[in-house]
Amino acid sequence: MKTTTTAFTRHCFTLLMAMGLASPMLASAETLRFGGNFTDDHSSSRAMEIFQQELAERTEGALTAQLFPNMQLGGAGENVDQVSSGSIMGTWIGISYLSRTVPELEALSLPFAFDSREEAFELIDGEVGELLDEKLAEKGFTALGYMELGFRHVTNGVRPIDSIEDFQDLKIRLQPNQTHLDTFRAIEANPVSMDINEVYGALQQGVLDGQENPYSIISTKRLDEVQTYLSDTGHFYDFIVVVANRDKFQGLSADQQQAVRAAMDEAVAWQRTKAAEEDAASRETLIERGMQFTPISDATRAELREASQGVVDDLRDKIGADIVDSVLAELDA
Repeated sequence: MKTTTTAFTRHCFTLLMAMGLASPMLASAETLRFGGNFTDDHSSSRAMEIFQQELAERTEGALTAQLFPNMQLGGAGENVDQVSSGSIMGTWIGISYLSRTVPELEALSLPFAFDSREEAFELIDGEVGELLDEKLAEKGFTALGYMELGFRHVTNGVRPIDSIEDFQDLKIRLQPNQTHLDTFRAIEANPVSMDINEVYGALQQGVLDGQENPYSIISTKRLDEVQTYLSDTGHFYDFIVVVANRDKFQGLSADQQQAVRAAMDEAVAWQRTKAAEEDAASRETLIERGMQFTPISDATRAELREASQGVVDDLRDKIGADIVDSVLAELDA
């Protein structure tokens, strides 16, 4: 009977193993576990599937990634703790969930700072990104890549938002990021820090008036089912960072580390393109599902920026003027 190519390759590998001639990468198979809180159909979870495929191909099966999206291993905070302890290799997560551990990450959260996603990518792929990678490493994390979470927009169930006064006293859920919280206090809203897995129920029960997220998250989390009004505030641009436990990552061979990074580069490049395509489509989907969309005027945006500028000064004092001014200088350039 004719031997297939796959069978022949497997036979040769078995002989090499018996003779002790197989390469170190091929000789030891290992599974890397990654947990995430994004839904299966979110572009970041699909990008992780590309990473999974690329990693297996690049290492000929010696390294495989096991993925647990959609909060299968718990919420965002729990995923960070699991990576920190080494119980899983890594997570893909909104960068704000790491800001309590690495406060310098809040420099990416300057209110109304970014005009485009291209500006955001240039920043994170440059010297500022390298500095933040170093800060993450000091806390036991290895940064593997930065995907787009996107510009964040406010929804609520009380009233349309078209002026700065419309924010007053709205109880709005935000991520656990002090700069985010301080920004919404500055515009006289009532911000509440809450894990994403609790938000739908809190909105449904009236515990919250609103929340803020990129259009894609509002759509995939079906928050339109418990919210009426949608605005294009774009108050922050948010990243998804893929981090690994530093010690576990450094425990891989040099070739394996390179394979992980190369596979992630492929995944990140795909996700950034896909996220840009999905952003406008997600907004239209929300409108088609019945949300009332109110665009923010340039005049209102200018008022919001002015009202929140004290947050930038406070951030300089909190995390250091160098990192904040580096971000602003990069954006000005």
